[in-house]
Amino acid sequence: LMTNVAIAFPRNPIQLAHQANDLQCLSHGRFTLGLGAQVRTQIEKRYGASFDRPIARMRELIGALRAIFAAWEGGGQLRFQGEFYRHTLMTPMFNPGPNPYGTPPIFLGALGPQMTRLAAETADGLLVMPFNTRRHFQERTLPMVDEGLARAGRLPTDFALFGEVIACCGRTDEELAAADEATRWLLSFYASTPSYRPVLDIEGWGDLQTELHALSKEGRWDEMPRRIEPAMLAKLAARGTPEEVASDIRGRFGHHVDQVCIYTPYAIEETCFGELVDALR
Repeated sequence: LMTNVAIAFPRNPIQLAHQANDLQCLSHGRFTLGLGAQVRTQIEKRYGASFDRPIARMRELIGALRAIFAAWEGGGQLRFQGEFYRHTLMTPMFNPGPNPYGTPPIFLGALGPQMTRLAAETADGLLVMPFNTRRHFQERTLPMVDEGLARAGRLPTDFALFGEVIACCGRTDEELAAADEATRWLLSFYASTPSYRPVLDIEGWGDLQTELHALSKEGRWDEMPRRIEPAMLAKLAARGTPEEVASDIRGRFGHHVDQVCIYTPYAIEETCFGELVDALR
């Protein structure tokens, strides 16, 4: 059971810690707290929260969570004072005590180099963003993970890597057409966001971000999916039959990831999904 992702900055560490602690208990130790920063426009204009210095803010938020969990596990008084967060009171009334299943792991969703390095430095694992390509993952994500681990003096065995992928999967022309339509819409939304441009740039499609961003500002959302060409769909998503999608996922991530998270932005048939899982196994 994992949040994928809980948007961090509109919440504060004590809220996140209480919710994560409860979910860890309810799931008998099977919970992972996945956090994400989102992007400035969404945080400031949709959530009405602050986004300044997101790397420093996220680093401190993870540190505050560690301090809160440690206090609950019997690690002494809560004394966390940072630039963005301050937690110095934990009375017995609000202290749940040690979690019988241990504290939940903290994962961080990241795409850019700074947030990816931060995840490898401070978190228990990285959630690789689903808007990605094989080339971007191998040439940009993996080197930043290595750099972050080296900065913190950590070993690869200290860190988990979850590869997320958008699966455009179907066994018939009808199923694949429905998957294509929904996936093109999702990809066009992602691609209109400046933060995701590096994925397009590495494939030579950077101008698409400018075009889609302009269309989104004009409210022309229905036109955007048509800008996702077949070659883009094939690289940004794992597309085809269950066997072809499984082969694509293996090629994207190889031996580098501990788990794969499959994202289907449409109502995939259960038997089709079952075939995909079987093919991956």
